[in-house]
Amino acid sequence: MVTVEFLGPIGLEDMHVEASTLGDVARILQNDERVSAWLATSAVAVNDELTSNLSKPLKNGDKVSLLPPVCGG
Repeated sequence: MVTVEFLGPIGLEDMHVEASTLGDVARILQNDERVSAWLATSAVAVNDELTSNLSKPLKNGDKVSLLPPVCGG
């Protein structure tokens, strides 16, 4: 089981999914209309390390974080 956390303005509770790669997580999230719009603009981290490699293997207990863009001043 992999935990997916949604940071910032996405505002959703953590999700727990069965996935063996980051691509599996992406496919699951693309089917969720609350999240799919954020996928194109958000950075992704696995266990707090930024990555864009959809082939990245995941193991039980990993954490995938979706980090939407923010602006500040």
